[in-house]
Amino acid sequence: MAHILAIDQGTTSSRAILFDAQMKRCALAQQEFAQHFPAAGWVEHDPEEIWSTVLATARGALDQGGIAARDLAGIGITNQRETTILWERDSGRPLAPAIVWQDRRTAAICAELRDSGHAERVSALTGLVIDPYFSATKVKWILDRDPGLRARALRGEILFGTVDTFLIWRLTGGKVHATDATNAARTMLFDIHAGCWSAALCDLFGVPMAMLPEVRDCAGDFGVTDPDIFGARVPILGVAGDQQAAAMGQACFTPGMIKATYGTGCFALLNTGAEPVASRSRLLTTIAWQLDGARAYALEGSIFVAGAVVQWLRDGLGLIDRAEDSGALAAAADSEQDLVIVPAFTGLGAPHWAAECRGAVFGLTRNSGPAEFARAALESVAFQTRDLWEAMRADWEGAGETVLRVDGGMCASDWTMQALADTLGAPVDRALVLETTALGAAWLAGMAAGIYPGMAEFSQGWACERRFEPRSGPELRERRYRRWQRAVRAAISV
Repeated sequence: MAHILAIDQGTTSSRAILFDAQMKRCALAQQEFAQHFPAAGWVEHDPEEIWSTVLATARGALDQGGIAARDLAGIGITNQRETTILWERDSGRPLAPAIVWQDRRTAAICAELRDSGHAERVSALTGLVIDPYFSATKVKWILDRDPGLRARALRGEILFGTVDTFLIWRLTGGKVHATDATNAARTMLFDIHAGCWSAALCDLFGVPMAMLPEVRDCAGDFGVTDPDIFGARVPILGVAGDQQAAAMGQACFTPGMIKATYGTGCFALLNTGAEPVASRSRLLTTIAWQLDGARAYALEGSIFVAGAVVQWLRDGLGLIDRAEDSGALAAAADSEQDLVIVPAFTGLGAPHWAAECRGAVFGLTRNSGPAEFARAALESVAFQTRDLWEAMRADWEGAGETVLRVDGGMCASDWTMQALADTLGAPVDRALVLETTALGAAWLAGMAAGIYPGMAEFSQGWACERRFEPRSGPELRERRYRRWQRAVRAAISV
């Protein structure tokens, strides 16, 4: 029993990775699933498809690694956060499509709450800004559409969960309705200071507390799998939202350390230690992890579109056949052109929080072509990261000269990582293990199982595959960043 299975349920695909006793990857299985866009600004997933892809990839990784479920010491789960699922307690049947974190349908609800003066109170309790990004208004929207659902929820017949909770419920055969503190902190219903659900917030959003899961530590007992699923009872021992799991996988355990994960979106976390730091720059204050009842906090900046802009180049514009071709195409761009893309396909996240903003292109000339679009698309990710970087430095005095640790699919592109270092004017360290989100979940489960080391020893084993040092001079860097800032202001004002 020296293996850990990490379930990494993401926005566009489900993955399962098998790790051995030395935390080395033994097997990986991955399946994409459908993205549904039923209306402008709406993004949905089919919960049953999420479940089926998780099952298929988990079984696939075990088969690929030649490991039986009885040989697993435990399972770790990490997941796309904020995505909202409601289901029946008795049947486990989802009552509606999953409303994805990218979805903007509750923008009007959020505006009404802000206009009614609730923003300061919500932020003080949750560390979040009132935005469609988070789960609370998604739950409210679903319940408001059918008054009978809220009555059933009050009776405890309807359950709410983010994706981790839904998976735990299904994996345990409906025996455990639980989440961890990092996922709870992203719902806009959780008091991050008291470490519990807030009755006042539930009342504000019209969410019955009877439908909320129990909140537990990130490493601990989340039940055991139904033996019919994998052929044996396997303990679920680690759970964390994807960005917090990545921070742990990057061994960002010391206050002041910053990581950025580049997937569909980009999420940067700055470890601020045992005390939450209120942001003055419209960043989020969130729980980084909770272990043995003790919470660590972070400042977080959320970029809604990172890897998704490469998908847009491929699927929307047809400029590339494969995502990995984007860097080579960008390298061929005309350096004299100043094309800027603001990829606000589903609004802008931190530090702008412009839910109604939409994408825009500036600086087009007759000579602008595929290469220039590719470069501007990749640079938009670097510029958005710089927005977060500057906000973090303004919010916390410990965020001085530092290094950015990066992971995620986009990090495989040398061109993109060099552009990031040039834009930040700071070193960028690419992790040797790019699957740091799954590694973080595996580490939590393995630590709880007693086969993986604690923080200090785990940190010593972290390895950098390559460091990217900035090459461009400060004058060019600042001139190009000011152009980006002008473009963002213009896009927001439209």
